[in-house]
Amino acid sequence: MSSISWVKPGFVVLYAASLSACAQSPVILPTSPASAISLPAAPRQELTSQVLYQFLLGEIASQRGELRLSAEAYTDLAVRTRDARVAKRATEVAMFARNPTLALKNARLWQSLEPASPKALQMLSSLLVNSGRIAEAKPYLQTWIKTGKGGEVFMQLHGLMARQKDKQAIFDLVADLSAAYPSVPEARFSVAQAAWHAGKGERALSELDETMRLKPDWASVPLFKAQVLQQMRGDDAALTFFNDFLATAPGEREVRLAYAKQLARSARFAESRAQFEILVRDMPDNPENHLAIGLIAMQTNDLDSAEASMTKALALGHPDEAGVRFHLGQLAEARGRSEQALTWYQSVGQSRQQLDAQLRAAVVMAKLGRVPQALEWLAGLAPSDDAGRIQVAQTEAQVLREARDYPGVITALTKALEKMPDAADLLYDRAMAAEKINRLDMLETDLRHLIKLKPESAHAYNALGYTLADRTPRTKEAIELLEKALKLEPDDPFIQDSMGWALFKAKRYDEAVDFLRRAHVAKPDPEISAHLGEALWMKGDKEEAQRIWKGSLQNHPDNESLRETTSRLMP
Repeated sequence: MSSISWVKPGFVVLYAASLSACAQSPVILPTSPASAISLPAAPRQELTSQVLYQFLLGEIASQRGELRLSAEAYTDLAVRTRDARVAKRATEVAMFARNPTLALKNARLWQSLEPASPKALQMLSSLLVNSGRIAEAKPYLQTWIKTGKGGEVFMQLHGLMARQKDKQAIFDLVADLSAAYPSVPEARFSVAQAAWHAGKGERALSELDETMRLKPDWASVPLFKAQVLQQMRGDDAALTFFNDFLATAPGEREVRLAYAKQLARSARFAESRAQFEILVRDMPDNPENHLAIGLIAMQTNDLDSAEASMTKALALGHPDEAGVRFHLGQLAEARGRSEQALTWYQSVGQSRQQLDAQLRAAVVMAKLGRVPQALEWLAGLAPSDDAGRIQVAQTEAQVLREARDYPGVITALTKALEKMPDAADLLYDRAMAAEKINRLDMLETDLRHLIKLKPESAHAYNALGYTLADRTPRTKEAIELLEKALKLEPDDPFIQDSMGWALFKAKRYDEAVDFLRRAHVAKPDPEISAHLGEALWMKGDKEEAQRIWKGSLQNHPDNESLRETTSRLMP
């Protein structure tokens, strides 16, 4: 009988004997439903009809996605052949089939056939640990560690045990495994990781210190220590450590980069920029650092430096070219260079920033007095999802609102709401536009719809409550709505102001002044100043009222609410 050959690309070859001869013919063993690995040579196997059937059954079932059947067929085949390669494949297929019991059975067979195989030991250890059989896994882990060079196996322990819920048991195991290797830095680092995840912060820090002593040029260790310090003792502790470490190891660029980023997150922009500038001196052709300096300079209003650094990042080929162009557009807009900003925004290609850039381009067009062009530009955009469509509708409303075309705002938002009737942001925006043209019926309908959709929306309760208090005699109802808003956001100064104003309308002046004072202390907004002053005036505290109004007018001389209130009440 002729030999059997079944060959397909992407599979690894098992050499098996012919049914009637010793000649070898290649039989293909897939390592997974989608990928392949290389297997070592193995002794010949007697290719009986039953073995061939089990092999074909396992392969065909795997290719058809019937992984349970494939796993069972391969398990039987592994037991029959006692071939380590088949046992390995059986273990993998059982894992793909999400059958840990069968996978563990096959891994035991695989490891018994290849007792010194690092992969077999790793797989068997992993399965035992994930099933909570930690004590049983220990001898296999010990053997696996001995197969590695240096401390390479210790570096895999954290990932191997990450999903185990009993972090104390994992710490005990790792500490015990590492005890025989006190001078191996990777062993000490693995103990530090296990200690941290078991809630033993001080032990983690001491192990990290010892690791740094054993291997001072290992950047991962100080980075992890800074993370531990930040979570245990706060940002200042982490930043102090970074500073001290870099004083002794100034060439550790990865650590310096982390230090610079942490300083920026802590709003210590000048210090962060200094660290990034050191990195730029060391790596002048690294565009990431130039962009970081540009963003920090922009944050601190150093616009010339920001532009120079961002332009340099672009020239050096920053991988996020679209993002850099978008930031340059923001920078030009901040500098009042609208035409330049428009050019930058329109140059942002397909990317995650593209829609934002297109929307900013429309806003800039409107600022340049090109409202029809802006509206035409927005009409040509075609976002792929509702979130993008909502952004376009809001931007169209913004363009029309800044042109004081409030009926146009309502028309645009109504058109969008016909397609997305439950879009909360659009409902809120249309309600605010409706207030501008005295369509309180639409305002109330939209805000009540929004409250139904999002009963936790404090700002919807606030907007409706304030409007009812300010524009209607429904003061009692307004106060009830504002009480709900305050339960959701008790420290919001604008909600406090609304409640104070509603109480003022109800002629409960003492309570009104109390709410309005709290709001004014938190946020000395001109409208809050106008409300507080009027409440004080009605209480008879006219001198304090005038002092508050005059102070606010110095900073906000054109505020309509302040000017209307003072012209109406002050002699």
